[in-house]
Amino acid sequence: MVNYVSNEQRKTGEEMQEFLTEQKSIYLQICEMIETDILRGILLEEERVPSTNELARLYTINPATAAKGINLLVDQGILYKKRGIGMFVATGAADKIRTRRKEVFQKTKLFQFLQEAKSLGITKEELVSMISRWEEQQ
Repeated sequence: MVNYVSNEQRKTGEEMQEFLTEQKSIYLQICEMIETDILRGILLEEERVPSTNELARLYTINPATAAKGINLLVDQGILYKKRGIGMFVATGAADKIRTRRKEVFQKTKLFQFLQEAKSLGITKEELVSMISRWEEQQ
């Protein structure tokens, strides 16, 4: 199970910083953190996720706010409820998240990236070369 800690480091095999910020609605941040844990394999298919009360206690937020984030994931088919037990990661959740995030990446970040490259006169070949050099350094 994932150990969410309010405004402190979470330790899940690798150290990550997960903070609630004022830049985005809290329920969306809760939703994104759970999605990210699913993508990273921290939360596996058919595994129980923290309850709304657990999230509310750990982040010192209203349980209704935590529930809103959880319910958004239920509506998307990422989580499902086992009556009397809690919320669980649905089969195929990681693929659904990855597909949606790739679409968002392409429509927003990649588009902006390519527009900036175009305005700077960077050719396709130069972009490919830059990406290759970056990969070599990783």
